[in-house]
Amino acid sequence: MSQPRQLKLGATITGVGTSKSNWKHKEIPGDASVNFDYYKQQALTAEAGKFDFVFIVDSTYITAKSAPHYLNRLEPLSLLSGLAAVTSRIGLVGTLTVSFSEPFTVARQFASLDQISGGRAGWNVVTTGLEGAALNYGRSEHFSHEIRYRRAEEHLGVVQGLWDSWEDDAFVRNQQTGVFFDPEKLHALNHKGEFFSVQGPLNIARSRQGQPVIFQAGGSDGGRNLAAKSANAIFTGHETLEEAQAFYADIKQRAAAYGKASGEILVLPGISPIIGETEEDAERQYAELAALVTIEDALDQLGRPFTYHDFSQYPLDEPFPELGDLGSNSYRSATDRIKRIAKEEGLTLRQTALRFATPRSSFVGTPERVADLVQQWFEEGAADGFIIHTGIPGSLERFTRLVVPILQERGLFREEYDSDTLRGHLGLDVPENRYTAARRSAKAQTAAGQT
Repeated sequence: MSQPRQLKLGATITGVGTSKSNWKHKEIPGDASVNFDYYKQQALTAEAGKFDFVFIVDSTYITAKSAPHYLNRLEPLSLLSGLAAVTSRIGLVGTLTVSFSEPFTVARQFASLDQISGGRAGWNVVTTGLEGAALNYGRSEHFSHEIRYRRAEEHLGVVQGLWDSWEDDAFVRNQQTGVFFDPEKLHALNHKGEFFSVQGPLNIARSRQGQPVIFQAGGSDGGRNLAAKSANAIFTGHETLEEAQAFYADIKQRAAAYGKASGEILVLPGISPIIGETEEDAERQYAELAALVTIEDALDQLGRPFTYHDFSQYPLDEPFPELGDLGSNSYRSATDRIKRIAKEEGLTLRQTALRFATPRSSFVGTPERVADLVQQWFEEGAADGFIIHTGIPGSLERFTRLVVPILQERGLFREEYDSDTLRGHLGLDVPENRYTAARRSAKAQTAAGQT
């Protein structure tokens, strides 16, 4: 008898927050983005709530107008390695760009995190939306959107190939015979492709979960295809149930076209719940956060996905400006959405900036109301789970203390961990080593030919 489908929950930890204003909130330590104890506290809160994973976002380009968290923050893999030592069960997922990294180095870094954590590592594969990042990596301009995703697919394929360099039983470690490893179970990749030439093998073995879990966050057509083909989970964000349902159905259909079952790719919308003892209390908390935002901060924040475009040059109370293709080679899905909503709803620049700087999630209210919405999205084909974004530290604690027990009572979420690995938490199979699989297949064919 199959187990009932259950929610997957991740928590994004973002220090002082990714807006330009949240850092001014009285609950947030001013140095939270570089304060390991702060991240440790948040990760342990999520682990106490039996979350599947914590998630550390990243980008590699800033300007003087960047939000405080972007200006001064810890590098994800270094941070997650530290968190691996102070947590025991929760998954550890970090962002790393394929546009400005080498597959061999990435394979080593995530394989190391996977070993350090006992099989709890996950990689959020991104192509980097900010065009200015190219200037930090020896390039005069960013790769085009189309090339970025071709490069990403090859990069990921190389990394996964390197992760299979050693078969699971390759290391004999027999001190009596002096045999450390079985050379027949060590494999060079010998990859030569459009963008990369990598010989291998990798100098680290597979972990208990076989390979780190692959996450992807692109919402563009290229991003959706990459996720459907190669990822185990995709991060997304939608304002309405109907938008989320359409995206969910699209990803599942694309995955099916690549021969993947529905449960082999998880769709995880990001939400920013605000939990109050009453509806009025929740609305008060939202208003308190929104009041921190100035129009100057809102314009700067709006400019970031458009490669820090200067929106202060336009009249505030006239229609949102015509921007042509601006943003199409950066965060395309985000910038297309902003332009579409501004046009469809006839918003001024001021209205657009404030709307996206102070988004009001549907998931605002009492614990029961938020739990009801989580259940509705989960059961009505909009999500396999959620990434919980919390603007202030207490938000995550309130969600785990007040909402999670309701979801547990309804049988929608685990009460205790039943696995030690991230794949186990997410219900994903351990991928068989490709060389072991090939040997097994060859033996089966030989045996069949002899009968």
